[in-house]
Amino acid sequence: MRGLSAVPDHAPNADVQSVSVAPPTFRQIYDEHFAFVWRLAANRGVPARALEDVTQEVFIVVHRKLPEFEGRSSLRTWIAAIVRRVIADYVKKRGNRAAGDETLTIEPPAGVSPAEQLERKLALELLDGLLNKMTSDQREVFVLHEIEHLSGAEIAALTASNENTVWTRLRAARRIFQEGVARQQARRRAEQP
Repeated sequence: MRGLSAVPDHAPNADVQSVSVAPPTFRQIYDEHFAFVWRLAANRGVPARALEDVTQEVFIVVHRKLPEFEGRSSLRTWIAAIVRRVIADYVKKRGNRAAGDETLTIEPPAGVSPAEQLERKLALELLDGLLNKMTSDQREVFVLHEIEHLSGAEIAALTASNENTVWTRLRAARRIFQEGVARQQARRRAEQP
């Protein structure tokens, strides 16, 4: 016996549900998510000298595992989980450690004045310094939510944490960030004549 919500077999749109969208190709995934993977690796403390290798390793895993992707999470969350595992493996290998003394480097867009370049460099140094003051769990949640805009539920699934734990870590990370920014602003005001 069919329920009220069932679509009769003779209905004109009965086969609409069976139409599926073709999964993205590896090239599409690479093009769309390369910057995301790079930022996650950089913001998780991978040294600049190793970012290319770690990013390449992530996409090797994505390529190998793509046929197994079942769509139980968003593609972005799935890739973030791969980044997380690749970075953990990177840190374990050859005595690698997350960098605490290296600053994120990003090429400035064309036409940016030297003053603007300096301002960006100082902002990145401040961000990197504040991220290094957070625990690794706080840093991960902060980066995923504030920089990469993943939801609390996505972060909880990715980190195998309770969503309340995610929000607690995010609050603590935001406090560290806000206090650091406030200190920097006070320092700048004190330096001005």
